[in-house]
Amino acid sequence: MRPTTESKFKKVIQKNTFYLYDRDFEEKYEGYISSIKETLLVLKNKIANQGLKKEFFVDLVQNKENGLRALLALTGISNEYLKRLTTLIRIIDDKELNALTLRSKWDIQEDTNDGNINEWSDAKINKLVKTNQSFAEGVVNIFFEGSTLPILTQALPLFELKKLSVEKMEFKIESLIDTLVRYKEKGSYSGQKENNPEVLIENILKELNIPYVAGDLKRLVGVLDKEKRTMDFIIPNQDDPKLIIESSYVVTTSSGQGDKAKTEINIAKIIKKYYPKASFIGFVDGIGWYVRKNDLKRMVGAYIDVFTFHKEELNRFKALLSKLF
Repeated sequence: MRPTTESKFKKVIQKNTFYLYDRDFEEKYEGYISSIKETLLVLKNKIANQGLKKEFFVDLVQNKENGLRALLALTGISNEYLKRLTTLIRIIDDKELNALTLRSKWDIQEDTNDGNINEWSDAKINKLVKTNQSFAEGVVNIFFEGSTLPILTQALPLFELKKLSVEKMEFKIESLIDTLVRYKEKGSYSGQKENNPEVLIENILKELNIPYVAGDLKRLVGVLDKEKRTMDFIIPNQDDPKLIIESSYVVTTSSGQGDKAKTEINIAKIIKKYYPKASFIGFVDGIGWYVRKNDLKRMVGAYIDVFTFHKEELNRFKALLSKLF
């Protein structure tokens, strides 16, 4: 006899483990956490006794097993963001940034795919920081002086730029509290509507007094329910769209970007069939697309035109709207 819905419901309630965990794993991971904590405490005492010196941090990342992780914990920078920062250094040819990071002395053969730079993994960055003196010194220099470089003040959000602070290296209480607060508020910060690039599109449409909606295209409902998708901007309405806009701002990389590109190509074909008078354009931007150029080529192929969130591109978007409406 099959259990009833009610009996299954009661089972989950009565036999709930609340928080499932493995005791052996927990103890092992506590050892890892303690190792990072003790490493930072030793470094703090060393700085208190001998003063702040860059070589202490170069030694930390090169000679301590979890040295780089300890540095990231101290500053509040995630592994993912360090990867983005490393990619930025590799692709931007800025004289001051190159000098600070000792870029010309890395002596590293770049990973490329059809001439495009591949993003380095956490494992590769950890290996390089331990085996390549110039790379290790360059990384440490970024943590000490990165916030003073005009190119980084322009490229990085202030929320992340503030993590590159000498005060954090000095273990100052105010700076450590700043790290704690930023750790706690990272999710909330990322989720704020104002932090969504699509708001820039909305603001332009409102500025030009152009009506728009988001949602399904009506002719596809009940016909292509499995293939259709919610569109970001439909202008002026769902009954008679003249312009359809999709936005994809990506700062991380994943295999899902290839799927996204395939989906957009399919959507473009559907729009062309069911809404032949509508123009389908895309906002495609972010370092995540920059380092996945093969996926990017497929992605942009779906649209009749593509824009980024660069100021010049936003002005070109305004010009297009003025011409169409």
